[in-house]
Amino acid sequence: MVTLKGEHIFLRALEPEDLEFVYHIENDENIWHLSHTQTPYSRFLIKQYLDNAHQDIYEAKQLRLVISNYRNEALGLIDIFECDFKNKRAGIGIVILDAENRGKGNGSEALALLINYCFTHLKLHQLFCNISENNTESLKLFKNNGFEIVGLKKDWNFTNEGFANEYLLQLIK
Repeated sequence: MVTLKGEHIFLRALEPEDLEFVYHIENDENIWHLSHTQTPYSRFLIKQYLDNAHQDIYEAKQLRLVISNYRNEALGLIDIFECDFKNKRAGIGIVILDAENRGKGNGSEALALLINYCFTHLKLHQLFCNISENNTESLKLFKNNGFEIVGLKKDWNFTNEGFANEYLLQLIK
């Protein structure tokens, strides 16, 4: 699919071979706060998830894709979630696993590819994301890709440091 191919990376469907990669991401306590996870996932549960990843986005209301470079190395994951096809909107989340692959344009290229896919193939009207107030890298990434801050949810998430505010960002086609 040409839509999901960029200059340096491409987005692809999850494969059974991604078990260890997804397991590593889902069990990385350093990024649990991004997905509001509080418990680890077993390989068994992730295998079941991968076995069901073939579900159509219109049925599952979500889509998770692997961000891969052209050496076929998985760099991260990008998600479409809370798909509301009646109102033509969906949420987007992204994670680049290793710090060495961040800040090199991989996330920006992946986000641009997914935005294009959402607007051209899924015919969505708007996208949204929720980003912690102190996650300056993600705020910069989404703002550089056209998202605008439309609200601040005060004391929205409880973290090890106490309550944290969270921004709501939107991109309207």
